[in-house]
Amino acid sequence: MNVASVAAPVILVLVYGGVAIGRIPGLRLDRTGIAFLGGAAMIACGGLSLDEAFHAIDWDTIALLLGMMIVVAHLKVSGAFRTLGALAVEHAHAPLALLIATTLLAGLLSAFLVNDAICLVMAPIVVGVTRALHRDPLPYLVATATASNCGSVATITGNPQNMVIGALSGIPYPAFSAALAPIAAFGLVLVVVVVRLVYREEFARRVTLEPHVVRDRSHPGQMLKASLTCVALAVAFFAGVRPAEAAIVGGAFLLLTRSLKPERIYRELDGPLLILFAGLFVVVAGAERALLTPDAIASVHAFGLADPWRLSALVAVLSNIVSNVPAVLALRPFIPPLADAHRAWLIVAMSSTLAGNFTLLGSVANLIVAEQARAAGTPIGFLAYFKVGLPLTLVTLAFGTAWLAWSP
Repeated sequence: MNVASVAAPVILVLVYGGVAIGRIPGLRLDRTGIAFLGGAAMIACGGLSLDEAFHAIDWDTIALLLGMMIVVAHLKVSGAFRTLGALAVEHAHAPLALLIATTLLAGLLSAFLVNDAICLVMAPIVVGVTRALHRDPLPYLVATATASNCGSVATITGNPQNMVIGALSGIPYPAFSAALAPIAAFGLVLVVVVVRLVYREEFARRVTLEPHVVRDRSHPGQMLKASLTCVALAVAFFAGVRPAEAAIVGGAFLLLTRSLKPERIYRELDGPLLILFAGLFVVVAGAERALLTPDAIASVHAFGLADPWRLSALVAVLSNIVSNVPAVLALRPFIPPLADAHRAWLIVAMSSTLAGNFTLLGSVANLIVAEQARAAGTPIGFLAYFKVGLPLTLVTLAFGTAWLAWSP
């Protein structure tokens, strides 16, 4: 037994514990710093050499995430999101219509763009519109968060964990969407139903709304360019172009502009998320080398991961403990040996995403909406969210698991 075989499991536990808690007591270190420190420690203890650590990082995932960040940043800075949001809410003349518009907009945008970024853009729009209409922002904010999670199930580019799964599994973009889009659509319908039932007072009285959204300054040329690039990316994804390649080329093309300073785009990129991914890839790879013996693999498979219901439940629980991306990476060694690894990866994608609706702390998208709401003076309470999150999560997980378990 060498130093690496002892240190690797300790590093893994400390990193995953720190990621679950969000910090290390006594230190000003966030999740990104914890993952980066863990990756460096894995190299320092001999768990991986530096070259092996570089190879452990899935650069397809990093490239796809970076490319999509640049595309989303251009859509945001150009004013495309604000314009689309304004068009949607200006045609909502009743509270229920406003709820449906909010849900569909958040869900459909999250299906092709990263859901965290959509929440960052949508939450201020929702707060502004509901205040102008003298409505309670809470139901619509909860719908924004939950709909973004549900909608992002549909595609590989919908959220970070799906990007990881797309790279690890090799499932083509069209096949991934064909399997999971019906679950996403069901989830969006259920968001409207559950929010309508939980916050029935908001929708009980028939009132006519006269929404008027103040459109901020936009860049029409850049907006059109970014929108056409998104359409081209969608076509490329479904045509079978490697997602990371398409996203990087699309993002690089958008940087060719005379109307926007590049610094405005760079400020919108989530660099810490890329570092978090890189650190987790290295930590998991080092732990795999030290711990992944045939006996260990057999003991995990004895748990019955081949059963869709058991796998879905495990992923949902693990995602709520350590967050969805670390949960996916932790399961990486155990999915490929399964008899139907294709179906198993889809279940992991579905469950890790929909489990994020369980509590306000369940996903980064939820936290973004909560922070935006708090900054605007309309905080979302844990219980106020949980009244929607609990039934929504249980029903969508049951439907999604059944759909994937019984589909050919």
